[in-house]
Amino acid sequence: MRNQISIKKISTRTALVLLLSLFFIQDQVIGQDQVVIAGNVQIKEVWIPLKDGTNLAVDLYMPADMKQNERFPVILEYLPYRKDEGRPGRLGTFAYFVEHGYVVARVDMRGTGRSEGKLVDGEYSEQEQLDGEEIIDWLSRQYFSTGNIAMFGISWGGFNGLHMAMRHPSALKTIISCMSTDDIYEDDVHYMDGMNHIDAYELMMDLGNIIPGPPDFNIEGDYFKNRFDTEPWLLKYKKQQADGPFWNRASLNEDYSSIDIPVFLVGGYYDGYRDIVPRMAQNADVPYKALLGPWNHTFPHNAYPEPAIEWREMVVRWLDHWLKGKDTGILEEPSVYYYQRDWHPPGVDLTYIPGRWYSSDTWPETNDSLLYLNQDHDLVATPEKFEHSLIYNPTGVDASGVAAWWGDWFPDQKDADAHSLVYDSELITESLEIVGFPQVTLQTTVDAPAANWLVRLSDVAPNGMVTHITGAGFNANHVESAEKPIQLTKDKIYTIEIDLHATSWTFQKGHRIRLAVNNSQWPTIWPSPYNMTTTIRSDDHGKSFLKLPVLINPTPLAKPFPKPVAGPKLDGYKSIASETPSGYPEIKEIVRNERTRTTTVFATNSGSYKYPWGVHHNVESITSKVSDDNPANASVQSTYEISVVLENRTLKWTSVLDFTSDEKTFFYRYKRTLEENGSLVREKAWEEDIPRIW
Repeated sequence: MRNQISIKKISTRTALVLLLSLFFIQDQVIGQDQVVIAGNVQIKEVWIPLKDGTNLAVDLYMPADMKQNERFPVILEYLPYRKDEGRPGRLGTFAYFVEHGYVVARVDMRGTGRSEGKLVDGEYSEQEQLDGEEIIDWLSRQYFSTGNIAMFGISWGGFNGLHMAMRHPSALKTIISCMSTDDIYEDDVHYMDGMNHIDAYELMMDLGNIIPGPPDFNIEGDYFKNRFDTEPWLLKYKKQQADGPFWNRASLNEDYSSIDIPVFLVGGYYDGYRDIVPRMAQNADVPYKALLGPWNHTFPHNAYPEPAIEWREMVVRWLDHWLKGKDTGILEEPSVYYYQRDWHPPGVDLTYIPGRWYSSDTWPETNDSLLYLNQDHDLVATPEKFEHSLIYNPTGVDASGVAAWWGDWFPDQKDADAHSLVYDSELITESLEIVGFPQVTLQTTVDAPAANWLVRLSDVAPNGMVTHITGAGFNANHVESAEKPIQLTKDKIYTIEIDLHATSWTFQKGHRIRLAVNNSQWPTIWPSPYNMTTTIRSDDHGKSFLKLPVLINPTPLAKPFPKPVAGPKLDGYKSIASETPSGYPEIKEIVRNERTRTTTVFATNSGSYKYPWGVHHNVESITSKVSDDNPANASVQSTYEISVVLENRTLKWTSVLDFTSDEKTFFYRYKRTLEENGSLVREKAWEEDIPRIW
């Protein structure tokens, strides 16, 4: 509860002192009883008043021994991810900045966590960004602030750092954007590479959004109107199947010049959001730092497998230059740091990603090396005429394994390759380094009105192991425009050009380069609805080939990155159990029914977490099903439960999704329920038939 002061009969002197103290509290902290001390850091919860009367909850990470007249630049992280539950993880990250002369503010977005107001109506909304402008202005005017603000974040926090920079608030001086994207439609989890995708994150976010803030978890007043009864975001996204204004409003690739402040970018080769790093390095007209390493969706100092690095040392010198005006020498150092990966075996049982660090003043220089597909399923230097056909197999093995996106560590690709057209190079005679975006051009035909193309680049070791390097998909109905998809004409030749996702790799002597092509990756990509045969060809009208960006004259890193610095721990928070390493449902079982020619994929996750106010449990399952004979009738059923066990009551939120399709329609059926101590409090359901445009 925020501080309230009741004024009765008092003297003039007392009234003046009290009035001054009210101004002091307003400018400094509201809710001073919400203070946590951990190591050299204090965490204070305060409230940001918006112009419409809504108050947003913010945790301020400040020096524990901060003096009253000290002022610091402020680093802002702005998220819907519930700051209170996230304190243990963020304390370890933020303490480094606090100890180097910064205040860090983590804000719960409108209608999430402990903040007031109605839940925003989707990711990266206009309301989110309008509120963001007010937050930045408020932080710049507080007693602890020098007036200079930076934004910092990973994933959503990296995304909206870009978005706020595009709006030019005067106090925002730089952003640190990690694992983010400049192309919301193609790169985010809703339409992966322009193809329909149902992501476990989307299901988790819907339930997480509607839970009120700790420690009281108040379900009275406007709770149902502002959270529980709000439209599910997934329903909105599935109505936006083509690229266009809905997605472009928050996509930097529409105009890179819309950012006019310095940018620090971080990406990982094992993350689904990595393409922005080379694209920004090639298109930015502002000072930038670009760091691209062997990481998945995590901060570089927390990375596993190794190597983890203490990247925050560089970030602090970057911030000191732009927010404190210090000459740290950061602008005289290289702009791009990238990890050149060496071969490693496939699978998730890795403790270290072999390779080495290079640096460059711009995105590294490369030469294009062309390898043509031929009749003998080879990759060769000289083009030849050929034609290969592929019968569409909608239930083929998902090349991504348990991950179900273009990130993390893929299994051996042999099983997926068995359902693909495969092309191998000759044995490599001397090591070959590539970095950037490999490109694939295919001359294709399809005997159906819709199709997807999936392309994977791999390394075949002498022992036969096939390690995934990178890949990408392409919605063939976007061959003319992702904003205006077309129906494909039977047997018409379409030239498909696919930029594979950013990568680095060193092909070693005795290995082979492999390109695999097919039309499905279930359950990652929603299947095309038609049985079909596709072809790849080369002839006088066009060639099918792989273009590799071969690295030339790389510069080794002048000195190694420091080892990560451990942060303080926070008492009262503990992970009790976690079923999956990723924290998301992972594929546990694949059941094949040969009689019905149907494949069912089961993914599950569960976990328990102790907090100062109680224990949270989550249980989730996703069942994905499709038939070889009737791929139009695909389905995903999901159940997600979150239970909050408090001293005197237990609350349980449950969501159930049934998302199915036929040739022309997506069928959306969704229900939320809330129980208190085992009794139903409320339920709400949505049903909608959504026309399918491909």
